[in-house]
Amino acid sequence: MKKFTLLTLAALLTGMVVQAQTPENEDSSMDYNKWSINGNVGLLTASGPYKDGHSDYLSDMNYGLGVRYMFNDKFGLMLDGGFGQVEGDDASAFDFETKYTRLGLQGVVNLGSVLNFNTWTKRLGLLAHGGAGVTFLSYDDAALVEDEKAINLIFGVTPQFRVSDRVSLFLDLAMQGNLKQDMTMDGMQYSGKSSVHHFKGMVTTVSAGISVYLGGNDYHADWAAAGQSNMMNERLTNAENKLDKIENDLADDDRDGVPNYLDQEPNTINGVAVNTKGQAIDTDGNGIPDEIDKSLQERYMSKSDFEENYKGGGDINSVKSMANSGLISVFFKFDSAQPVDHSYASINKIVLYMKSNPDASANLVGYADEIGNKAYNKQLSEKRAKYVYDVLVASGISEDRLSYNGGGVDASVNKDSSNARKLMRRVVFEIK
Repeated sequence: MKKFTLLTLAALLTGMVVQAQTPENEDSSMDYNKWSINGNVGLLTASGPYKDGHSDYLSDMNYGLGVRYMFNDKFGLMLDGGFGQVEGDDASAFDFETKYTRLGLQGVVNLGSVLNFNTWTKRLGLLAHGGAGVTFLSYDDAALVEDEKAINLIFGVTPQFRVSDRVSLFLDLAMQGNLKQDMTMDGMQYSGKSSVHHFKGMVTTVSAGISVYLGGNDYHADWAAAGQSNMMNERLTNAENKLDKIENDLADDDRDGVPNYLDQEPNTINGVAVNTKGQAIDTDGNGIPDEIDKSLQERYMSKSDFEENYKGGGDINSVKSMANSGLISVFFKFDSAQPVDHSYASINKIVLYMKSNPDASANLVGYADEIGNKAYNKQLSEKRAKYVYDVLVASGISEDRLSYNGGGVDASVNKDSSNARKLMRRVVFEIK
């Protein structure tokens, strides 16, 4: 069994050294710290050999200090030392006190990284270590020799708990076997039958300690996998935030072809030409987009022409009664929010009346014929009212003097008559 253990330790050390010479890290996208200082304190048991026996287990103190360097997130080397003492107990034939000091070089395997602990925890880790070194035994005055040196092989496992990116706590269970130890642990001549080339002194330690990570990077190699996972999550979140911002910036609420983040006039009337800043083009600066301005000039009479043809307040006020009686309406093409050309004259009359009567206000009600879905026709009727509303606003009528709504379907004519249905596709005015 001892031979098997020795061969296992040797094979493990060889594998560590070979692996440590491979490329530094499979994932070079993240730099991490590689150095750490470790300190621990705990209990030990020296299981033999003894001249006349020893019964206490884990009754003596043990102290350790080491420095570790990780080649990558899986393999590294550790130079460490330990100090402790073994004292006689009730089962010993005499009192003794043997001090031992060890110094060694060990290979380290980050089992937490090898076994992908980061898939289920960001705080727990596990190291395995093994290597060789020198043990110095110092016996008391009753011993036959003053001190002795032996070669040791050591193997252990170290569960870890990450407190922060700079500090972790650990427990360590280690077994040490001494080779070429000629004296017993209590300082007497060894008289066993085993060859001195086999293990003669066995020491088991259980300790708790702290690791302090050195370096300027965010993570140590012990937690590189967890750090990489956190970094990927952060990058994914940042990418999603950037995509959301781009999507929001490129939205075009008023559908004028200019994205919101460049649009300085976010409520442009549908269908009018705009510049690169999303502003309606208004060459003469009269507050009316050129396209609507041109249409008004071609189709509408001017205020002076209106006053010429309707002299006196009574003629102007007749527009109000005509509008409220339905004699002035705006008619639309089938399934469209675009008025038929001759209806712009009706809009012009309302514009001139509203300008001549600054205290007047108007409510616009849109209608649709019976063809099609009622819900759709309700929306269409409101779009028609909104279109006329936009033209009135663009013509200089203040928004606070106007309101609009969709009246839905007007079923007051024969549904089967296409000509009669044309009269239902309209916007009427309620002037107050």
